[in-house]
Amino acid sequence: MLVSFLYLAVSKPTVLMQKSISLSLLLLFSIVYLQAQKPKTPSSLHIYESIQKLNFLGSVLYIAAHPDDENTRLISYMANQEKARTAYLSLTRGDGGQNLIGPEIRELLGVIRTQELLAARRIDGGEQLFTRANDFGYSKHPDETLEIWDKNQVLSDVVLAIRKFKPDVIINRFDHRTPGSTHGHHTSSAMLSFEAFDLSGDRNAYPNLAEEFGVWQPKRLFFNTGWWFYGSQENFEKADKTNLVSLDIGTYYPLKGLSNNEIASLASSQHLCQGFGRLAQRGSQEEYIEFLKGEPLTENKDVFAGIDTSWNRVKGGKAVGDILYNVEKNFNFKNPSQHLPQLLEAYKLILSINDEHWKTQKIKELKSIIEMCAGLYLEASAETNWGTPNEIINLSIEVLKRSDVAASLLSLKNSNSKVIEKNLILQNNVKYDFKETLEVDDDAKPTTPYWLTNKGSLGMYQVDNKSLIGLPETPRTYQVDFNLLINNVPITVTKEIVQRYSKPDKGELYRPFEIITEASAKITEKVIIFNTDNQRDISVVVKAGRDNLEGHVKIAHPKDWKVFPEKQKVEIKNKGEEQTLVFTVVPPKSQSEGFITPMVDIGGKIYNKELIEIAYEHIPFQTVSLPSESKLVRLDIKKKGENIAYIQGAGDVVPESLQQIGYNVRILSLEEINTETLSRFDAVVVGIRAYNTLDELKFKQQQLFDFVASGGNMIVQYNTSYRLTVENLAPYNLKLSRDRVTDEKAEVRFLNPEHELLNTPNKITHKDFEGWTQERGLYFPEDWSDEFTPILSMNDKGETPKDGSILVAKYGKGYYIYTALSFFREFPEGISGAYRLFANMLSIGKENLKLEDKLND
Repeated sequence: MLVSFLYLAVSKPTVLMQKSISLSLLLLFSIVYLQAQKPKTPSSLHIYESIQKLNFLGSVLYIAAHPDDENTRLISYMANQEKARTAYLSLTRGDGGQNLIGPEIRELLGVIRTQELLAARRIDGGEQLFTRANDFGYSKHPDETLEIWDKNQVLSDVVLAIRKFKPDVIINRFDHRTPGSTHGHHTSSAMLSFEAFDLSGDRNAYPNLAEEFGVWQPKRLFFNTGWWFYGSQENFEKADKTNLVSLDIGTYYPLKGLSNNEIASLASSQHLCQGFGRLAQRGSQEEYIEFLKGEPLTENKDVFAGIDTSWNRVKGGKAVGDILYNVEKNFNFKNPSQHLPQLLEAYKLILSINDEHWKTQKIKELKSIIEMCAGLYLEASAETNWGTPNEIINLSIEVLKRSDVAASLLSLKNSNSKVIEKNLILQNNVKYDFKETLEVDDDAKPTTPYWLTNKGSLGMYQVDNKSLIGLPETPRTYQVDFNLLINNVPITVTKEIVQRYSKPDKGELYRPFEIITEASAKITEKVIIFNTDNQRDISVVVKAGRDNLEGHVKIAHPKDWKVFPEKQKVEIKNKGEEQTLVFTVVPPKSQSEGFITPMVDIGGKIYNKELIEIAYEHIPFQTVSLPSESKLVRLDIKKKGENIAYIQGAGDVVPESLQQIGYNVRILSLEEINTETLSRFDAVVVGIRAYNTLDELKFKQQQLFDFVASGGNMIVQYNTSYRLTVENLAPYNLKLSRDRVTDEKAEVRFLNPEHELLNTPNKITHKDFEGWTQERGLYFPEDWSDEFTPILSMNDKGETPKDGSILVAKYGKGYYIYTALSFFREFPEGISGAYRLFANMLSIGKENLKLEDKLND
């Protein structure tokens, strides 16, 4: 992320202190609601707090399994109250979850959740780390988790994180002693942390990592417990708390104008794709951590007891501390630049310290403080947000110093090692603009999340470049070094190249500068269903990464499929423009599946990747390059009924999938749900978690039930019992549970093999449940009235049968169906059986209804 700073001067110190709360609130809410790439504009209060953190030499590593597992209250407390360097190690990036804000799932969802974690850390003051573990979905036991993850690799990544970050204290979010009682990923994260605590200090453990990064033995390991781990408040009150440390994490920060809990709420609310937006909390609140091992605590109060967190911790640090503690004690809020002579003296002293870990970390912090105190604004903005190999990019360089400190810009240096001499004395509040160029290397790699570059396994990402393991993002390739002389002390400040631009309805905006290939292509549909042997046209969209792109496009396809024409010419004049080419695909006569990939030939170079752009206001703009392919499915499917109404919930591609098999699908807004509109449809499908995310849907429930009674079919996909917005999910009694079947290969048993749902219009067999992905289903009903007929039974190994995956009830002339099967995951993967079964649910009763209507006529 680009981080540029400007110095905010206030004329009267008394006014400054009176306005500190409003300034800090403005800062925090700007970070939350302005575009995530926009440079920070910190006040003197931020500079002062940065100096406080500079003078604390202690660190905390918080460890859990997923985005949203982290306790932002405790992370914020350690970062803002203790002033410790604090990081969250999330073992996964959350790829296996659901997305409440858009259609992205799996890898792209992991990209979003990575950025949401970084957005949360920008607010609570922490840092973010990862392992190579892939969130493959819900797991019921750590034995399964650690087998799929490859325990040894993930354990080595946890050891690596500890050896690089060098925490004094580690805090686990989950209990390593309770396997099988919660998500297997959760318990696994604690088990791996417990083991890594000792291994990280053992030179014989992962010796290659020890040779490169040294070893490190943390002082203490804790478990972040609470009453919920004891089952109830009453049980917790009775529990032995001898090993528990109690922290009041509701502390109020006058300089921020916010309490710790308010900051934590803002941070956790960044997890928007998981629906974690929540109200702020205020007031005193106890948080508990249980001592597990390491150096015992004497009074169970200070987690850093016995650990020297002052500058005396490092050899040569006392002289540094003498200077910096004085700056902190006598900080000038009106004119922070007054402290630059002392800060620069401390900077020179830190450069001579032998402790490489603390020297590297504190030089980074101090350079940022010097930059802020000097009132520097340094920016390198590209004319575009992306470039291609060998392209010349125009840059606008802005240099501004808003203080009286003596400073000069000696030179600029870009990532091509090109040094541009300036030797310019910077005047107070005088802006200097330069026009420069950047030549993108001919072998520049596309900007994309490094963990997605190679195809991994179900449980692990493959990362060939070992230096990237654990990083939250791919480091930016192109930067500009600002070589400065401040009070005769040479300092280099590095800024990543960004694009700064504006829109009339948005104002000033920023995007990161990315590298893309000169050509990319995508097929507009990721799954293409053929329910007959009729040919079909598909669209291939080619995007130009440079001007004057010329070449041709072919389609790689399975042998039993045919594509015409063999190739087509592509010719695009302007960078960023797209050209759509139409190919005709002829399926085989019988059922078949395969993949097609567009191949763009530009001067003999073949490009077969798709450029995916992810744009949400709460996270930085993301560019992801992934292999471009679509699944072809020649499907033997029949259906009854044509017109389907869809009520969107948390976000899925079910409507598009139903259109693929020939249904006319219309997405209804809540306002459109009325008797007249519904009468035009054969069935209504309610999207995943709609009753968790749409509060107003409860007011439409009776109209939906009336639609069923009049002969329509209503299919409700899975919801969670938590935050259910309606009392009556169905026209009859229906109670949800947290039961799920996570084994996508679990045996499926037919409870009512003669039921219409399994026979008409498609004969459903066990073959239809082959190839399912990630899971069978989730949040199965556990109790239902006699009006419902259960259709299928399934269960994970060692568990009791779960019969609630599909429940069907006749209601009036129509049918109400609740399904917990994961159609939202199976449709994007082109699972034939999922389409056939869903078509039967939409078709149920339609033939009988037509006959009944004729008899009535």
